[in-house]
Amino acid sequence: MPAKRELTMRQLRHMLRLAHEGVSAREMGRRLGVARSTIQDNLKRATTAGVSWPLPEELDDAALEKRLFTHAGVKTGARRRVEPDWAELARELKRAGVNMMILWEEYRATQPEGYGYSRFCDLLRGFERRLTPVMRQHHAPGDKVFVDYSGKRIGIVNPATGEIREAEIFVAVLGASNLTYAEATWTQKLTDWTGAHVRMFRFFGGAPRLLVPDNLKSGVNKASFYDPEINRTYGALASHYGVGVLPARPRKPRDKAKVEAGVRFAQSYILGRLRRQTFFSLDECNAAIALAMEMMNGRTMRKLGVSRRELFEKIEREALSSLPEADWEYAEWKLSRVNIDYHIEVDGFFYSVPHALIHAEVDVRGTARMIEIFHRGQRVGLHERRYMGHRHGTDPDHMPSSHRRYADWTPDRFRRWAASIGPNTEGLIVAVLASRRHPEQGFRTCLGVLKLYRGVEPARAEAVSARALEIGALNCKSVVSLLARKPAAAAREDGPATLFDHANLRGPGYYH
Repeated sequence: MPAKRELTMRQLRHMLRLAHEGVSAREMGRRLGVARSTIQDNLKRATTAGVSWPLPEELDDAALEKRLFTHAGVKTGARRRVEPDWAELARELKRAGVNMMILWEEYRATQPEGYGYSRFCDLLRGFERRLTPVMRQHHAPGDKVFVDYSGKRIGIVNPATGEIREAEIFVAVLGASNLTYAEATWTQKLTDWTGAHVRMFRFFGGAPRLLVPDNLKSGVNKASFYDPEINRTYGALASHYGVGVLPARPRKPRDKAKVEAGVRFAQSYILGRLRRQTFFSLDECNAAIALAMEMMNGRTMRKLGVSRRELFEKIEREALSSLPEADWEYAEWKLSRVNIDYHIEVDGFFYSVPHALIHAEVDVRGTARMIEIFHRGQRVGLHERRYMGHRHGTDPDHMPSSHRRYADWTPDRFRRWAASIGPNTEGLIVAVLASRRHPEQGFRTCLGVLKLYRGVEPARAEAVSARALEIGALNCKSVVSLLARKPAAAAREDGPATLFDHANLRGPGYYH
């Protein structure tokens, strides 16, 4: 091991010149600002190495340092003590509860003349730094998974048109074992982003403690060093799997160096090895990516001497928490205001809430199967999602008359309002209410029809109502169409009107 050099190369040259001039060691120490013992030690080293003033011109600082501070009989870069298997120790250091003191004690138990603790730590850290130029973090097993999208895309051909559509590449890397998961998705939008996470957890067979995404909008609404705002749906996914979300700091690429390296390596395995293949569907592309990832995870890592899969099985699988029985299901959230018929609207279908919430603002969570309605964090309605059939989903528990806050909105009130215009209009309103499974489900349509008649001559309104009853046009859009026609044209028209409900009507507060 080379001795530690306490003087700069400029000071060493000055010392040799002063020694040649006959200056004493005490005086040289005073001039150079160092102890006399330091001067004496370096003069002895120069005598042993055969170095004296004047120095040859070809002897630069690097050559001079090599001659003065390299032990005789030891090659440059060689070490005099028996060394452990640094790759094995780097793998062991990833295990929970293992630290450098434990590894050093085990090393000295087999090599009593081995390195001291401080030198042992220096050499092990140096080996870890050589694994990757930016490796500065120690990742405990089961602690973090780094997720991101690759900046490069993979083309998929439409077999019918020949059009090439590019798919994104999602990559996830476990911190301790480097086990990598990748798949292609059409977009980076929330549905694809969260769906890739669900399949990633299934691939790992467990969940780590933390998710570390980049500041992608699908995961982070607002990037911040101190208080990042996590997307609500992404937060729900993390809560389902019992993991935390720790976004990488903005403009700090080393926070996610693990996934950056994984992305580059995955790109060579995916884009490089699959570049000559043509894919005609996303499923076909992902099947090929899965095979490429199997090869990548099974490949022996040169520095550590084991594959990602082997390292995962040894140190990280047991550290992951178990997955819930059911996969997380994607859901969309929206704000909605409860109408006077105590229903909210989602994609053209209507779902009931308790009467007490008329006019209240509620949160609506919609999945492919269910509609959940929340008010101030409490679930107040649960319905099976509708795609066809009756447009109203009404829970009978939501509609007892004794629980109504707005009892003045009743079928009788709508009949009286319509009768003030004329008998045909009254008949139309009665028919609308009778056409619904529950009369309250017709309140919205009744309000719309009666609003349309405001400012219309009663005779004209009566003629339109009579025609609507004749052709069975029991909705707002048909009444709008009949009002728009000239009276003579409307009288000659025999075909039925198009049946659609008017979806953008106001609540009872709109009418006076």
